[in-house]
Amino acid sequence: MASETSSLEAGASEPVTSDSDSLLAHAAKDAQSITADWVRPQELIEGVAVKEPKNVCKASGDVLCEVFRADWALDSGTIDQVFQSTLLPGSITAWPAHRLTTDRLFVTSGLIQIVLYDDRPDSATRGLLNVFRYGTARPGLVVIPPGIWHGVQNISDTPALLLNLVDKAYQYDDPDHWRLPVDTDRIPYTFERR
Repeated sequence: MASETSSLEAGASEPVTSDSDSLLAHAAKDAQSITADWVRPQELIEGVAVKEPKNVCKASGDVLCEVFRADWALDSGTIDQVFQSTLLPGSITAWPAHRLTTDRLFVTSGLIQIVLYDDRPDSATRGLLNVFRYGTARPGLVVIPPGIWHGVQNISDTPALLLNLVDKAYQYDDPDHWRLPVDTDRIPYTFERR
């Protein structure tokens, strides 16, 4: 076994071992995965907004969490319809987009991965992908503007509940829904099947 030197290099916080280069030679250094604010380091797609409200633990042991407030000013739209989807474990819904409708997704139970892709021709963030994971333990509201392809997957072992607070109610006779297949090659993301 190689011996460890007792000296510290200038500015180093750990002792330098005589075989430190060989120890790490076949390893890859982790990239940054979280910021000091505990959010994933990623540039947001143009028009996307995110709010992570806090869970409030009440004296009774209950937990309260706000879902939406107009004074958060995440977008200028109104709420015209609210609906809830139940996603079974591993379930994937991808890739819808809307021409006119703004989605506001909020996970109320479980753990859901939300993936967004900007393919709008005139967008400054065209080609950008955003990935979020929200759920019971870490709530989050994601505002998705028109023209953004999006997909969701339940990544928990239990059913997950997803609210959508849209600015334009679903039109039964003329839906503002456009869809690519889940395995499209037009979006640089592949959901892992569970």
